[in-house]
Amino acid sequence: MSKILRPTAKKRVLFFILTDILLSVFTLLFAYALRFNFNIEPRFLDNFFAVALLLIALKVAAMYYFRCYFIVWRFFGFEDAKNIIKAHVVAYSAFALIYLLLPDLFSPFPRSTIAIDLFLSLFAIGILRASKRLMLEQDSDQVQTQAIIYGANASTANIIKSSLESQIPYHIVAIIASADEHENIGSFIANIRVYDLSKAEQIIRDNSIHAAIITSSMAQKELKELADKLSGYGIRDIRLSRLLGSDNKKLEELKIEDLLARHPQDLDTPTIASFISNKRVAITGAGGSIGSEIARQCEAFGACSMLLIDHSEYNLYSIGEQIKNASLAMFSVVDRELLDNALSEFAPDIVIHAAAYKHVPLCEENQHIAIINNVIGSKNVIDSCIANSVPKLVIISTDKAVRPTSVMGATKRVAELYASNVDSMECEIVAVRFGNVLGSSGSVIPKFKQQIESGGPVTVTDERMVRYFMLIPEACQLVLQAASIAKGGELFILDMGEPVKIVDLAQQMIRLYAKEDEINIEFTGLRDGEKLYEELLLDESQKETTYSSIFVAQKTEYEIGRLQRDIEFLLHSPDKIEALKKIVSEFTHT
Repeated sequence: MSKILRPTAKKRVLFFILTDILLSVFTLLFAYALRFNFNIEPRFLDNFFAVALLLIALKVAAMYYFRCYFIVWRFFGFEDAKNIIKAHVVAYSAFALIYLLLPDLFSPFPRSTIAIDLFLSLFAIGILRASKRLMLEQDSDQVQTQAIIYGANASTANIIKSSLESQIPYHIVAIIASADEHENIGSFIANIRVYDLSKAEQIIRDNSIHAAIITSSMAQKELKELADKLSGYGIRDIRLSRLLGSDNKKLEELKIEDLLARHPQDLDTPTIASFISNKRVAITGAGGSIGSEIARQCEAFGACSMLLIDHSEYNLYSIGEQIKNASLAMFSVVDRELLDNALSEFAPDIVIHAAAYKHVPLCEENQHIAIINNVIGSKNVIDSCIANSVPKLVIISTDKAVRPTSVMGATKRVAELYASNVDSMECEIVAVRFGNVLGSSGSVIPKFKQQIESGGPVTVTDERMVRYFMLIPEACQLVLQAASIAKGGELFILDMGEPVKIVDLAQQMIRLYAKEDEINIEFTGLRDGEKLYEELLLDESQKETTYSSIFVAQKTEYEIGRLQRDIEFLLHSPDKIEALKKIVSEFTHT
């Protein structure tokens, strides 16, 4: 029974035609009654059904032509009302013309009933169409946002179906064809017309549309241009239709990461899987943005067991909840004894060192602690891996280590120098340097989003500042890929693509996330240790690898005995900046 009552497009058309016929008979009879003050002379009723038959036929034909029978009942709107009025004007004008040409056909006929019936019919049929919409709007939870779909493809029909079944909170008003779908313009998908992109602004304005769903696959540049265009039209809610599996789709909010992330074209997942599969992997800083993603990647690529090390109880608990078969060790890498015991007991095949203090202003204010954690902690990890004959150690480094201007960058450069110059014995040590990752804890994107949600202003340190960006999962996969080809002693550099101006990022996020346009950008000035431009290379002598996204920097020689003495001096020196400059000659503190 439920299947019979389930609405379909054909059932909806049939229902509206039948109800319109019944309503039209009633309104015409009522028009006669009003015309004769409810005392109709019998002679005027002799041809009543002939009049009704012609008028209703004209009305149904006009309503069908103006697609009034393809309205989804609960989504009746202003455009649908205009079409009903047009259909009535056409139908009643045609009837009047026929009457003028053939006056004897319906004689006797009270002509004023046509005008009365026009208004009665408009009222009755309009109220019928609007009734469900009016009832639903009493319950705000059921009101759906007017939306357009960009893309006339197989996914589009599924989205419309989900809308009709109230599975998504959007009412689809129109479909916009993408650049390679011009052949679909003018056609209909699930009774909704496909338009050219040039019509989008008018459709959005006329129908008070506030949302857009993108079903077409497109290059990042095209997606960014489309998002800018939709934002310019006042669209604040932009969704992407993503494949879940089989034919199932889900709608995801368009994120700034979709518009700015650099997607490497040479990710070699079989090589990564071969490197990680059936290996015992230990990860320091496993609860952080990078460490936790590397842990997830190692699990996905088949690590047989994992040791996750982090000094933060909450971070370690969080990643432990995601990776059930991992051993959790809660201590700081500054504690060499605990580190030695953990690595000796676990006997890893691979150690990935991601533990570090990374926030530039905090490291500037806490120089000694930054040195302890980033230099001594990294030195402990390197020395412990060598002592425990770990086959491979991967050090996560940063673009801030290149010609550093901050304590944080200088400490990471010291770790790089130690890793590449120490006698590694049986341990292959490799460092991997990359830039900012999108959405990491404390990064600019979550900060900007929070400021936008709070009504602004969005704070940018300097209008000229630029940064490299990459998605966390892809950056972590490239780290593992670089490690897989390492022989020991290399400093790998990841190609992060083109740098992005931070002010452009802020403007894009305001267009994407702000509910209103009154979000200002405020320039606050560079903080201590910050650079306008990040660099990934120390010089131009890098070498290519078999992968276009991975390069090898030239090794900087530093006699290990002297380096160890200089690190000891750094640890006890009252002037940390000068002691860092002694090790990192290119360090210019700002």
